Amino acid sequence: MKAKNSNSKKTLQLVLPLLFALISFYSNAQLKGGHILGAMGLQSGSQAPENTLSVYVPAYIYTANCLRNGDGDNMGNPDLTMFITGVGANYVSDFKILGANYGATILLAGASNTIQGSYVDSKSSFAFTDMYVQPVQLGWHNKKADFVFSYQMYIPTGKYELGGSDNSGLGMFMNEFSAGTTLFFNEKKTFHFSALAAYEINGKKKDTDIKTGDILSIEGGLGKTFYCMNAEKTAPKAIVNAGLIYYFQYKVSDDKIPVGSLILEPDKDHIGALGAEVNYLHIGCMTQAGFRWVSEFGAVNRFQGNTFFITLAHVFSLKKK
Repeated sequence: MKAKNSNSKKTLQLVLPLLFALISFYSNAQLKGGHILGAMGLQSGSQAPENTLSVYVPAYIYTANCLRNGDGDNMGNPDLTMFITGVGANYVSDFKILGANYGATILLAGASNTIQGSYVDSKSSFAFTDMYVQPVQLGWHNKKADFVFSYQMYIPTGKYELGGSDNSGLGMFMNEFSAGTTLFFNEKKTFHFSALAAYEINGKKKDTDIKTGDILSIEGGLGKTFYCMNAEKTAPKAIVNAGLIYYFQYKVSDDKIPVGSLILEPDKDHIGALGAEVNYLHIGCMTQAGFRWVSEFGAVNRFQGNTFFITLAHVFSLKKK
């Protein structure tokens, strides 16, 4: 009996510290959602013109320069750069629903160093990631404001295994609803402010009971549109849109992370960011280039760094001649 009791005590002495370490470790952990911060900026509450098809190639670069805990203190300086690129298309029709133009968007992309959360090894090679599909996009246009409403989903097409170091996807189905507006401060609509709010509802991760909490993201900017006239001063040859941009993100509900028979609910994370954006559209060939840079601040329970977003697009007119 004494030998058995002695062995039991030794087992507890080994297991309990490990269990407490795991609880402490996961208590500050946060799980990432699918919403890509920085993808929306100036005029985020506006839809593209009707009867257009835009084919675009985005390049998203996120560099993390620190990891913040629940008190906002720096817990380390990770050497981490996440990269996403692919091919996307956005279609806006002249078909009306409740007075709004109907549109849809799709993005097929690959990613490297996919960030799964604030506690995992995010080093991974470039691979096909989760698919973004927006089957419903509604846009209204008024004299003083534009309005948008959309539903989008993130389909778990990227590789995911619990604890895997080469995951390219998040391993969960994500539903997201968004609504926003762009306000115009003059008749020519050249001075504007926008805000777009997106609410993300996440499912359980593949083959686990791990569930990422719901996430609220708010993005937009304050900008000015400039028209570059041709030599004869009779018509614009290009349009430049530039200004200040921002984003905020808040974890609305707790993550659910099972550890043995326990279900941990870590403290919610949040972050803010400010930056700048410039877009150039050449009217003759209807080709557009855009650049966004955003620097993060006020991170809690997550990485903090800089976001860079570069977009090249060609706009096809589908109007009947």
